[in-house]
Amino acid sequence: MVSKTEESQLQQLENQVENGGGGAWEYLSLVRKLKLRRSDKVLKHGLTILNDSKKRSDLGPDEWTLYEQVAIAALDCQSLEVAKDCIKALQKKFPESKRVGRLEAMLLEAKGSWTEAEKAYSSLLEENPVDQVISMRRVAMAKARGDILGAIDWLNKYLEIFMADHDGWRELAEIYVSLQMYKQAAFCYEELILSQPMIPLHHLAYADVLYTIGGLENLQTAKKYYASTIELTGGKNTRALYGICLCTSAIAQLTKGRNNEDKDISALAAAALEKDYKQISPDKVSLLRSTLNSLKLQ
Repeated sequence: MVSKTEESQLQQLENQVENGGGGAWEYLSLVRKLKLRRSDKVLKHGLTILNDSKKRSDLGPDEWTLYEQVAIAALDCQSLEVAKDCIKALQKKFPESKRVGRLEAMLLEAKGSWTEAEKAYSSLLEENPVDQVISMRRVAMAKARGDILGAIDWLNKYLEIFMADHDGWRELAEIYVSLQMYKQAAFCYEELILSQPMIPLHHLAYADVLYTIGGLENLQTAKKYYASTIELTGGKNTRALYGICLCTSAIAQLTKGRNNEDKDISALAAAALEKDYKQISPDKVSLLRSTLNSLKLQ
């Protein structure tokens, strides 16, 4: 995760480069260090260096790092001829490199040559089964082809090896939600909460999924995770506050209003919502009250 200081430094460098103040290499290095994909900027400023023989030679061995960075940015931007030229330069310098082979496969993918790209990725994975980038490229390619079930299959195989990849679990969860496979999505969010218990968005997403599944036990658990989201965000998550109210209303319908503790919690959530609305959007307070009244929280 990029810190506010790093984000500020990056923005400052970007403005400097955009306004002709120099520092293109420093900017590109920082983008690479932070593992960001500012593809349009990388392509633009990377080419200004690569197209200048003196600037390029001044980089020394980092010239080839820049070729790779620009090639990936060009693929992102569908500048396939630029990507092809960069990969060709890398092939000439490193003819047996598997890393360059990965770029070749990515170029085939970008061209829409799915069969050839799949063969290239399969060949590379046979030699290195734990290549994370290639494994995730297969997932991306399946999604690009509209093969969502294939993407799920590849993601599950990937997560069997790279169980600590939070982005992989989150992507799989989002795919399951899009297919209304909520129980499978819930499992993914449970994995995320176990590995990153202080990330409020995981708690919120898990609560949303449980609320959607429904049933008394799921609603009660959802309410707990909406509450933990509120706690982790210092009471500043409007969606979680609404979630508390919705869960309380649904639980009351199932239990015939026998749980007074739920009413106390929902009253606190409703009060917090009204306070927020009065500060941020006072013209919608009446709409909020009408919505809350329709839930019959009292």
